[in-house]
Amino acid sequence: MQLGMIGLGRMGGNMAERLRRGGHEVVGYDRDPGVTDVGSLAELVERLEPPRAVWVMVPAGEPTHETVHSLGTVLSPGDVVIDGGNSHYVDDQRHGEELRAKGIGFVDCGVSGGVWGLENGYALMVGGDAADVERLMPVFDALKPPGEFGFVHAGEIGAGHFVKMVHNGIEYAMMQAFGEGYELIEASKIVTNVPETFRSWQEGTVIRSWLLDLMNRALADDPELDAIRGYANDSGEGRWTVQAAVDHAVPLPAITASLFARFASRQDDSPAMKVVAALRGQFGGHAVESAKGADSPGADVEPPPT
Repeated sequence: MQLGMIGLGRMGGNMAERLRRGGHEVVGYDRDPGVTDVGSLAELVERLEPPRAVWVMVPAGEPTHETVHSLGTVLSPGDVVIDGGNSHYVDDQRHGEELRAKGIGFVDCGVSGGVWGLENGYALMVGGDAADVERLMPVFDALKPPGEFGFVHAGEIGAGHFVKMVHNGIEYAMMQAFGEGYELIEASKIVTNVPETFRSWQEGTVIRSWLLDLMNRALADDPELDAIRGYANDSGEGRWTVQAAVDHAVPLPAITASLFARFASRQDDSPAMKVVAALRGQFGGHAVESAKGADSPGADVEPPPT
């Protein structure tokens, strides 16, 4: 099958290569002249035989909005656009409506697999009309892992990115659980081999997983994790997951806590914990660590008179 691929970065480039290995013809467009096959979106469309299929693999938000809108001006009725980035499902619905008015199909596809996807395949979570999805199945089959798993047509437009959003929220909570477990074990005085403990869990336990495998790779490279700062960004999908939970009145305590833990990781000195420390000092006379240090003169606070 012939496919246009817009965005040939770390994910898009590897996906294009996997498709080519699977026997598909991929015409790629990227702003980097060193990797692009064509010089413009118009040239990309000219190189593709109608009805065309164009996969968008650019950052979510404004870059995706601009790309989808531009494609709507150069594609023809009967063509289809696939958004494989990490877009918000609400944006998918808007993009679908915009393109539908021009007779152009739209499919949203949540993609998981990261840098390992080229060799192992990508998990694909798809939303869109059944006819559009069926037409694109040769592409999806080439990208997914071999076997029966790794692909789902989750529902209408927006469903693919919705379930990918929830997938990433679950990922946040699982990563946080591994991190908290590591910290507790590492803080104990009776466990003397923390990396080997996690390594032993790779088989026979209910928490064995690819995330655990990756954690063990990290511990093998740096057993004390000395080279890593405890700072974690969020992709935005964790926030969207929590917001969707609010919108649907669904409790997500573990996922929400894992998102807030990432926020906390970015604070060198938490303002909230300053307040907690100050209040403990006021009502209980507990030692307060100031900029001078807890053992410096003036660091302890006397309780107020009663």
